[in-house]
Amino acid sequence: MEIKINITGTGEVTTTRGTTLFELSEKYTAGRPRPALIAKMHNELHDLSRPVLYDSGVEFLDITNPQGYRAYQRGVSFLMVYAAKVVFGKDARVVIAHSINKNLCCEMPEFEISAEKIAEIEAVMRDVVAKDLPIEKTTLPKELALRKCEELGLHDKISLLKYRHNQTFSFYKLDWMYNYFYGEMPPRTGRLGEFKLVKRSRGFLIQFPSASQNYEFVDLAPEGRLSEVFAEANRWMRIMKTDTVGALNDKLCEKGNGEIIRVAEALHEKKIALLSDQIMQENRPIVLIAGPSSSGKTTFASRLGVQLSVNGAIPHVISLDNYYLNREDCPKDEHGNYDFETIDAIDTAQINTDLKALLAGERVEIPRFNFYTGRREYKGNFLKLSDADVLILEGIHGLNEKIGGDVPPAEKFKIFISSLTQINVDDHNRIPTTDARLMRRMVRDFLFRGASAETTLDMWPRVLLGEIKYIYPSQDNADAFFNSALVYEMSVLKQYAEPLLFDIEPASPHYTEARRLIKFLSTFLGVPSETIPPNSIMREFVGGSCFAH
Repeated sequence: MEIKINITGTGEVTTTRGTTLFELSEKYTAGRPRPALIAKMHNELHDLSRPVLYDSGVEFLDITNPQGYRAYQRGVSFLMVYAAKVVFGKDARVVIAHSINKNLCCEMPEFEISAEKIAEIEAVMRDVVAKDLPIEKTTLPKELALRKCEELGLHDKISLLKYRHNQTFSFYKLDWMYNYFYGEMPPRTGRLGEFKLVKRSRGFLIQFPSASQNYEFVDLAPEGRLSEVFAEANRWMRIMKTDTVGALNDKLCEKGNGEIIRVAEALHEKKIALLSDQIMQENRPIVLIAGPSSSGKTTFASRLGVQLSVNGAIPHVISLDNYYLNREDCPKDEHGNYDFETIDAIDTAQINTDLKALLAGERVEIPRFNFYTGRREYKGNFLKLSDADVLILEGIHGLNEKIGGDVPPAEKFKIFISSLTQINVDDHNRIPTTDARLMRRMVRDFLFRGASAETTLDMWPRVLLGEIKYIYPSQDNADAFFNSALVYEMSVLKQYAEPLLFDIEPASPHYTEARRLIKFLSTFLGVPSETIPPNSIMREFVGGSCFAH
């Protein structure tokens, strides 16, 4: 029986019912610059082993598509785990710990990996790429899947799969190696040749071509303080035995959610108290806080103020959002939309004038921005600083040198805050930090700003682009970093986010992303929000905060 397939970039073709996407890709995309990795059909993502049974529209995705890029990373990750187990033995634990600039930081927790061993791993990977071995999708009954995981030392998968309701699981197989991934995999190793392995700390980095540099390799920055923050988080998670979702679920079943929440919140409180001590010891009257969207800047600033009060200071928290230009004066982007992410949307001249006056002991009226009218308002909120006062300024541009540039460095303490995910799905499936912040933003926007999940998904790429352009370049100016991630937060956010994501219809351009996020959230056991303390950063997103936002 013949069916008609409309292939994006090719047009309508006729083929036999049951032809696989791989066969179609071989026939109709062979001349394209980059090989197809996965496909989108009926607005769902599929690996290329999928047979086509009905008239369909098909789009083949390569590394230049965001979903294709994720599939490429998964494929290279599988290749790396296979090669590491060839070099070190099947029982060796290999962990993809986190990502920095789209590159994956990997380690083997039991020992430090030498440059020679890293070279051996890469040599095996290159050999497998040259052999162009198939990456086969296979369905295993739950009992057999767990047995395979035991044989291959994939104990993190055992902890995770036992909480899934499925009776069968789709594994991918490369040579003798089976592995479980949360997303579609490329069809063959021959399509995975663009990567480098670079020695880093106790482990190594898988470097990928840069999407922002026309998919060329770029020079890597030296290991910085952000790497130290990630490493500290990873060490703490392993001590707590909650470094994977399976381990977290085990802990929730054994201990309940109370202990996990208390310990995670206590860690935040301790870190904030230490920052307060440092600010007081160094006698810094101005604290500048910056970080990307949904990192928890507002609650963090309030909690820091509490700790400064404990130390005898009088804190004053001011949001830089109050210094937005009036709406009609705000700059626009290339599409004619107001660009609220740029530093030029902030009245930096007025901020600096007010800062200079405050430090000179003058009385200053602090504005408040009315987001409904789009105008800055002055309603008699006057401030005059004494020797005991500490001014805390928080906003996405808090560390930009255009703000407070004239204030002597000795009088400023700069803090960069972000949610740097402390937990991964398992050893080989990480949770991107952007996904964690997206979940926070989606829930908050729905609960408090009347925005649907679809609205948040639609604007999220612009937010991320603004962060790359305007926020992250200033993080190296920070005196301190604060990681606002909480190990339990996805278990809480899942209750709020899942219904919003399920509400997105198949015809929506965001349906594919919604299905990916639903699958990711399904791995977590739920935790009720009632047990979260009122001063938690999580309260900024789910409500019930003791601080006025």
